[in-house]
Amino acid sequence: MAKADYYDLLGVSRDADAATIKKAYRKLAIKYHPDKNPDDAEAEAKFKEIGEAYEVLSDEDKRAAYDRYGHAAFEGGMGGGGGGYGGFHDASDIFSQVFGGAFGGGFEEFFGGGGGRRGGRRGSMKQPGSDLRYDLQITLEEAAQGVEKELEIEKDVTCRKCSGKGSNNSSGVKTCTTCGGQGVVTRQAGIFVQQTTCPECRGAGETISDPCDSCHGQGKVEEKTRIKIRIPAGVDTGTRLRSSGNGDAGLRGGPAGDLYVFINVKEHDVFERDGADLHCEVPMPFNVAALGGELKVPTLEGKSSIKIPAGTQGGTTFRLRGKGITDLSSGYKGDLHVTVQVEVPTKLNSDQKDKLRAFTESIGEENSPMQESFFEKAKKFFDF
Repeated sequence: MAKADYYDLLGVSRDADAATIKKAYRKLAIKYHPDKNPDDAEAEAKFKEIGEAYEVLSDEDKRAAYDRYGHAAFEGGMGGGGGGYGGFHDASDIFSQVFGGAFGGGFEEFFGGGGGRRGGRRGSMKQPGSDLRYDLQITLEEAAQGVEKELEIEKDVTCRKCSGKGSNNSSGVKTCTTCGGQGVVTRQAGIFVQQTTCPECRGAGETISDPCDSCHGQGKVEEKTRIKIRIPAGVDTGTRLRSSGNGDAGLRGGPAGDLYVFINVKEHDVFERDGADLHCEVPMPFNVAALGGELKVPTLEGKSSIKIPAGTQGGTTFRLRGKGITDLSSGYKGDLHVTVQVEVPTKLNSDQKDKLRAFTESIGEENSPMQESFFEKAKKFFDF
């Protein structure tokens, strides 16, 4: 089945700016998060799809590659059929072929490290481990203040029995005699030189004569692991944190991959976030609206109060400076915007109703500026 267009997945146009893309992703991530859709395989698949789309479109270079080549830029659709990446060894090969040096350090640098051929010569059995992804949901309070989390993940770790060597004894690993440790064999036919994977070591460059009983020669085993990670203040839905070396262990002592933690901030019951700013609505008694006074309002740090001028109308917004969230990149502290809504009593006894009618008659229509302004504008539509 063909993969969906990343822009269509996020519901944005192809010329959407970074802020629009982030806002669209945040909304969809909250909607399809597994915690909000337990045991819903379709929602889980959708969550992963939009995460993949955001990861590409939020990165300037990846987005440029996608706009030019589509999914083929990342899946190998640029070349011939066969081995997953159009006949190339891995994704770094196809990017080297298609883009050359356009991205400086090539595939690994283009994607922020991980997954490529770090730390090993050609033909070495010490191959790097895979990068891992972990989707973490946190509260708005945790996002604002920062928090330390302990993650439990299944990952490959270095085999303790053989210390990652893959052999039961130190002399069990030997350089392949067929390829001389290069992992390839070279044959010349006339003016042409052909290189093929070594049939003896299958490209590893080394052979194991006595494989480890625990890891069966891999140098790593899978187990459940706990990892502590510090979430900095100011993260938002879509923030990606990198924990270096906490991915899968490498093959036979190769360097470990990295762990990428993707943040999803849970929707709050009171506050709505807009970047570093927060917004909320607070009910205001009608007597406070008319006479003025102090109104208690919530903040992420606890209760606060604002001064309400006499005659304040519903829908008026007050700003509390520095009561928002710290911006992750600049360190700037946002504001809290409080919109007051006049609360009308719903249960009045007969005596209260009589007093309210008398009060209404005493102030007259001249004390209703909004009503007076409305009818003035509406004269051209109605005959008053």
